[in-house]
Amino acid sequence: MAFVYLHLAILIVWVVLNLGAIPAIPPWDPSFVILAMVASVEAIFLSTFVLVNQNRMAELSERRAELDLQISLLNEHETTRLIETALTERLKVSTPADDELPQLAQNVDPQAVMSQIEQVSENQTKR
Repeated sequence: MAFVYLHLAILIVWVVLNLGAIPAIPPWDPSFVILAMVASVEAIFLSTFVLVNQNRMAELSERRAELDLQISLLNEHETTRLIETALTERLKVSTPADDELPQLAQNVDPQAVMSQIEQVSENQTKR
């Protein structure tokens, strides 16, 4: 909000001084052409900064969505394996996938998953 107040103060001072309200200071931009040019250049820079920030936010959002997808897929896989395990125990049969159960019992670190996603993404962009 300080940004808005600063610009408002500069605009008011510029207009007051260039309207000749203070006789000791001669107007340097009586038709406000310079003010319009400065405002246009500033608008160009601000729009550029906004677009860059939006791109960055979109990239972060895409990364979060990818992480959510991967964690959801892991969760679905674990749930499926737990159901299969419960069924095999109930039916008293063994499956070759029983070796995978200790891995499923481990907690998933979202940072590690995100690092893997970033590595794969970097490898794909290098190709």
